[in-house]
Amino acid sequence: MSVPISLTVNGKAVSVNVDPRTLLVQLIREHLQLTGTHVGCDTAQCGACTVHLNGRAVKSCSMLAVQAQGGQVTTIEGLSAANGELHPMQAAFRECHGLQCGFCTTGMVMSAVKLLEDCPNANEQQIREGLDGNICRCTGYHNIVKAIQHCQSGKAGQPVAAA
Repeated sequence: MSVPISLTVNGKAVSVNVDPRTLLVQLIREHLQLTGTHVGCDTAQCGACTVHLNGRAVKSCSMLAVQAQGGQVTTIEGLSAANGELHPMQAAFRECHGLQCGFCTTGMVMSAVKLLEDCPNANEQQIREGLDGNICRCTGYHNIVKAIQHCQSGKAGQPVAAA
């Protein structure tokens, strides 16, 4: 049995038929071929699958695709401009070396964008708390926090001063 769903993904209307048990992350990766959203733990613990749904950061491995019916989904692919220019947060992660292996990066970026939308003047402690639920096994988080602060300062796209 399949269920028809319609939603908007990265500004484009999408209508698909899915098994009612299809997870949102499966819809994004397998049906829509948007593979920037990663599957890490399958238990909503690591945050690698974070996307924006109707303006909220959600873990797409923990919700069914049918729950997004009629919704607006933004994935990491939808953050950058149509001309390919990186979103300021993506640029800040690159400039501040906020990644190593890159597996967690898309979820971190999506969470960080929402964090600064909700709390534009977040201090370091608030940034660290805001990243709770996103796990990075490589970086120790220092450069991730630095990247978010760099974006927050409005300097993304500019050289980073040596620490």
